[in-house]
Amino acid sequence: MDSGLFAVPMSAELFRTDAFRAKISYENAQNTPCYSEVSDGLVWDRSMRRKWFVAAVITTLALISDGAQASIRITFVKPETFRDDDFRNRARRENAMAAFTKYFELLDRRYLTRNQQLSIEITDIRLAGQYEPWRPRYADVRILRDITPPRFSVRYRFKSGGTVVTGQETITDMNYLSLPGARYSGDQFVYEKEMLRDWFRKRFVQKRRPAG
Repeated sequence: MDSGLFAVPMSAELFRTDAFRAKISYENAQNTPCYSEVSDGLVWDRSMRRKWFVAAVITTLALISDGAQASIRITFVKPETFRDDDFRNRARRENAMAAFTKYFELLDRRYLTRNQQLSIEITDIRLAGQYEPWRPRYADVRILRDITPPRFSVRYRFKSGGTVVTGQETITDMNYLSLPGARYSGDQFVYEKEMLRDWFRKRFVQKRRPAG
């Protein structure tokens, strides 16, 4: 697969959602999913691998230089039992865990202060979209629909000064397909990261408690 225009005929019914929108991701040669848009029965991609590679290099260099400063602790509890299909594959599981750990460390450096400490236990993950193996031609494609939002089940302990807050909740975003700019992003987990950033800011910066 080259980095130019890539298109294959698709069934219009397959990707139609209630909002008449859908997205897919495909696995490139590096086993890295990129998101593309389905439009008029075609799947198209323009240099998404190149964009993702440049973004990944920049992010990795930033994380390497700042990694020692992280005051956050991320634990994945029995990740091989997570409900998402990608976590049943060792390579994909390790790739996802590394990506989310680095992203949480980035959020820590961006939003928390030195007198704050946060530990998060992730007990389950559902990535955005799902595979549809009954369609052999697209068995390795994640189909993104309104009814398949990303979900993270977490437990956390947040210490800020002399105050300690603990909690347990499921993080999700039913409107994830409406995220501005997401369709043009080359980020591997753009929907999950946008959702996690929003949750992180509400809980640990704005100190807002979960609804209910």
